[in-house]
Amino acid sequence: MPHSVTRNSATVALLTLITLTSWAETDCGDAPNSPTHHLIPANSETVHWGYFSKQQAPRATVHSGDLVTLETLTHHANDDASRMVQGDPGAESVFSWAANSKGVDRRGAGPMDASAYGRGAGEGFGVHILTGPVYVCDAEPGDVLEVRILDLHPRPSGNPEYPGKTFGSNAAAWWGYHYNDMIEEPKPREVITIYELDATGARDWAKAIYNFRWVPQTDPYGVVHKTIDYPGVPVDHSTITKNSNVLARVRVPIRLHFGTMGVAPAEADYVDSIPPGYFGGNIDNWRIGKGGTMYYPVAVPGALLSAGDPHAAQGDSELAGTAIETSLTGVLQVLLHKAEDLADTPLEGLDYPLLETESEWVVHGFSYANYLTALGEAAQSDIYSKSSIDTAMRDAFRKMRSFLMTTQGLSEDEAISLMSVAADFGITQVVDGNWGVHGVIEKRLFNGDSD
Repeated sequence: MPHSVTRNSATVALLTLITLTSWAETDCGDAPNSPTHHLIPANSETVHWGYFSKQQAPRATVHSGDLVTLETLTHHANDDASRMVQGDPGAESVFSWAANSKGVDRRGAGPMDASAYGRGAGEGFGVHILTGPVYVCDAEPGDVLEVRILDLHPRPSGNPEYPGKTFGSNAAAWWGYHYNDMIEEPKPREVITIYELDATGARDWAKAIYNFRWVPQTDPYGVVHKTIDYPGVPVDHSTITKNSNVLARVRVPIRLHFGTMGVAPAEADYVDSIPPGYFGGNIDNWRIGKGGTMYYPVAVPGALLSAGDPHAAQGDSELAGTAIETSLTGVLQVLLHKAEDLADTPLEGLDYPLLETESEWVVHGFSYANYLTALGEAAQSDIYSKSSIDTAMRDAFRKMRSFLMTTQGLSEDEAISLMSVAADFGITQVVDGNWGVHGVIEKRLFNGDSD
């Protein structure tokens, strides 16, 4: 079975010895004798907002074994621009929005002329700021891309008023599972909670500092947003009422992870970043953090790996619609497994995003394993009304059954018994259109001797 990577002394030494290069689109050429370390900063030239695309120009070209430092920004930073945008040149370039221009115009996979709802370019049909993509030399459909997460750390606030701190936003929003099942007035309502974190990593918990109810916001183009319906709308803090007495004495454990990471799907030119699928994407599993390894089936030449939607903490289900959405920088190692080398390995036939940690394997099931083909031409709109936990659970069951039978040589009866007594199935998320159930099996189960 592929092995997971944790950051140890050997990894640290590797990071100091390899060559660091800035992002640029280059020809593959011959693979270097040693790994190259690529840097992709987050700014208006290196991110794409709200979609995966097989047509997106690469921001780095890498060989198998190379490392990539990837800066990522939360799309919720304008909920409190003073804390999460100001003083940060990269974030300022992305979130820049004046009466006649935007730093990043397209936000979502929808029409650029906003002819669907009038929200803005891209219509917010997809919301996540994704850094990349990364073009992997020699990657072809049928291959498997291995992505090792070697490190993750918070992006410090650029505002000198908040030294050593970073911040995140949690939106209990209209797409949340709770929204039509509230007991207090006014209902329904959208509430944003701002959290503070220690940017140095010395404190392993976050605390809430205030919350506020969303009220209609007018963006710089003059469009009124009655709800949180378009990403990156600047919140005018003169229009909101802050409540600073929230979650007193509560410390939320930090779980740094990428909510969204994946390769470009083949089925459409622009694919909404919200529903996850076989290509990965917005899986929203808090286990996809430091020390974890993701495996993705490659669907297009070069794979075109992108990551974003960084989270400081999230519970299984992401119930109210978001995690603690913050900005992070990650160090990834990318390895390519060619299709002709997959036979008789655990990656043979892999057609879904698989997670490996030091102690566990995690399969990801969805309401539709590939909604882009299952739902036809209207897939990207119909998925939001057709998801269910029942079908996601069945998909996760089938994937775990196949995993146990192919990687451990179990019979179907053995696999079903083992799943019932030792596998944990949890609700990954119920807010991303294509709902998710993950299945977790511990590696230590297979360490016994033959008798």
